[in-house]
Amino acid sequence: MIFRIISDSSSNLLSWDKVDYKTVPLKILSSEKEYIDNAELDVAAMVADLKTVKGAVKTSCPNTGEWLEAFEGADCIFAVTITSNLSGCYNAAMLAREQYITEHPEVKIHVVDSYSTGGEMQLIIEKLAELINEGKAFEEIEKEITAYKDTTHLEFSLQSLTNLARNGRVSPAVAAIAGVLGIRVVGAAVEGTLHPSDKVRGEKKAISTIFANMKKYGYVGGKVRINHCLNPESAAVLKEKISAEFPSADIEIVPCTALCRFYAEQGGMIIGYEGANKH
Repeated sequence: MIFRIISDSSSNLLSWDKVDYKTVPLKILSSEKEYIDNAELDVAAMVADLKTVKGAVKTSCPNTGEWLEAFEGADCIFAVTITSNLSGCYNAAMLAREQYITEHPEVKIHVVDSYSTGGEMQLIIEKLAELINEGKAFEEIEKEITAYKDTTHLEFSLQSLTNLARNGRVSPAVAAIAGVLGIRVVGAAVEGTLHPSDKVRGEKKAISTIFANMKKYGYVGGKVRINHCLNPESAAVLKEKISAEFPSADIEIVPCTALCRFYAEQGGMIIGYEGANKH
């Protein structure tokens, strides 16, 4: 019985050796080129290219065929997607699931809508791997991951919301505030959408606000996954701040890959963490 975890590339976890694991890539599309969010992509070169591009730059989710290819060869599959409120990735995975099960009725597939992205997706993936490695049955894992997902959260800090606004993910009015006189927008993923909650001046204040919000939503020393966009210094400061109060906390810093780097932009941070139950 082969168990497999598949995520789209917005998890920022393109490869992993803890379990049978695959990713399906999202894409960034300009008028001149298509950038595939996989391990072969030179993300720094992509960022440099996009600075010179005129016209719209959009993103595209994995198609049904890419999900079907990732399903091949496994018996029990858990697919984790970026929030369905911001992407068609979940719908594509569900369509692929229906088609694959019709052709392979013995295969079990559960698609998890993370209602999030980045580090929160990584936490869900890690929990799935833990349950699989414990030898639990598919149906038991389905039940436990649904409960676990209610305890994970996401905070973000962004210096620019330009690409989010251009692609309809946040309002232009909110985007106009970020970056003005050192303003950072801090917020959270709430029911699958990005909700700016604080407008603060400077990186130090942004980090303090993130940590305060984490504790507000029940963080007491669990796992934290910090994604950053060319901002390892701030990620390290946040890690030190969390560790000072919760010395045994399991904290990892993971650079953003292409999709998250495109949306979070230079200096952005995306933080997934374990906290209180959302309901």
